[in-house]
Amino acid sequence: LGRCFGARFDPSDAGMLSLQVSCLCGSAPCLLCGCCPSAKNSTVSRLLFTFFLFLGTLVSIIMIIPGVEKELHKLPGFCEGSGSVLGVQTHVNCDSFLGHKAVYRMGFAMAAAFFLFAVIMVCVRSSKDPRAAVQNGFWFFKFLVLVGITVGAFYIPDGAFTSVWFYFGVVGSFLFILIQLVLLIDFAHSWSQVWLRNAGESNAKGWYAALCIVTFVFYATSIAAIVLLYVYYTKPEGCTEGKVLISINLILCFIISAVSILPKIQDAQPHSGLLQASLITLYTVYVTWSALANVPTQTCNPTLLVRNNTGSAMATQPLTTWWDAPSIVGLIIFILCTLFISVRSSDHPQVNKLMLTEESGAGVGGEAAAVESGVHRAYDNEQDGVSYNYTFFHLCLVLAALYIMMTLTNWYRPDESLRVLTSPWTAVWVKICSSWAGLLLYLWTLVAPLVLPDRDFS
Repeated sequence: LGRCFGARFDPSDAGMLSLQVSCLCGSAPCLLCGCCPSAKNSTVSRLLFTFFLFLGTLVSIIMIIPGVEKELHKLPGFCEGSGSVLGVQTHVNCDSFLGHKAVYRMGFAMAAAFFLFAVIMVCVRSSKDPRAAVQNGFWFFKFLVLVGITVGAFYIPDGAFTSVWFYFGVVGSFLFILIQLVLLIDFAHSWSQVWLRNAGESNAKGWYAALCIVTFVFYATSIAAIVLLYVYYTKPEGCTEGKVLISINLILCFIISAVSILPKIQDAQPHSGLLQASLITLYTVYVTWSALANVPTQTCNPTLLVRNNTGSAMATQPLTTWWDAPSIVGLIIFILCTLFISVRSSDHPQVNKLMLTEESGAGVGGEAAAVESGVHRAYDNEQDGVSYNYTFFHLCLVLAALYIMMTLTNWYRPDESLRVLTSPWTAVWVKICSSWAGLLLYLWTLVAPLVLPDRDFS
């Protein structure tokens, strides 16, 4: 137990130390210390890959800190002052977006590394496949691969890279937002089912009261946020786009809330209700807020001047401030959803089919054997078949890397002169369309049992 907390140990334990070092080149179970609970080998591997993603995210955050951003000048070739964009020679003063370029290259490195792993792991069916050892081990070498790709990414010459990679980030972020919505819908349904089941088994009204209170808090927060969006992101005259987008999402949220409590929906899905609808509504309001924060019209976006300072009135301020509220909330949601992907298989067969995972009860026998042996360790639960699709998991991490890249840069891109970072309408419409797709997806989960009565949606 002392070793788990960094206590000193005797020289006789040198052999154990060498064994622990050798585990860096071995399998994931070796990395667990004796105080760690028994865990599935597949879960430990996913958490370690997620740690790689979070490590790259931390490096990206450090690089956009103003003091560190200035030091990027010292990297050879990173800011040459000239380049070629789409074949046109330009003279570039890249001082204005050194942090932006650094985050893009970190995003490229993480996406490239995870895409490489995704290609290697195609069609792995069980841990008996030799490639499964690469998935679940050799962590030191995989870390070196990530570091090597990262170093190489910073030597990518200026030119069309930033402009082209921006669109890769847009597409990848849109897909990852959809994955977030799938996980959110699954979480909302599971949450409601657990509380209603507890209320039914214990016959306690406290569970129903908690359900009502949480639902009320979600709706109250959503309504207050919508009012603030109208106040700060619209004007009595003008800002038509903002008014329309807020109003459309408000109407759609009202529709899904009303549909969720219809008698026919309740008969088909007794566990559906306002808790799920309130959570989806709150997330939709956040996505709407994030989209309006990218509106390039200064009069309709009060945060645009702070993040895109081109005027002399604020010449003493840094050109770009990345730490705005939508980005911070997006970073928190990114962390939670990525961890959710790593540690949980859904209780719903339909979600498992969509996310290419198995039932959460898989591997119970291995866990029982580990407990009976009295040794807390990771056990192999994939001898008969993988519990998740290796390739799909790495592709999710590719999309996550692109999403965090766009979040940390506020979806900004250099303008045609490559001197000023601007917020394009592309970011606004991608986020708004993702919110619409999420609402339609949740609406489908409600009406699907009625539209397809022969299928099992339990």
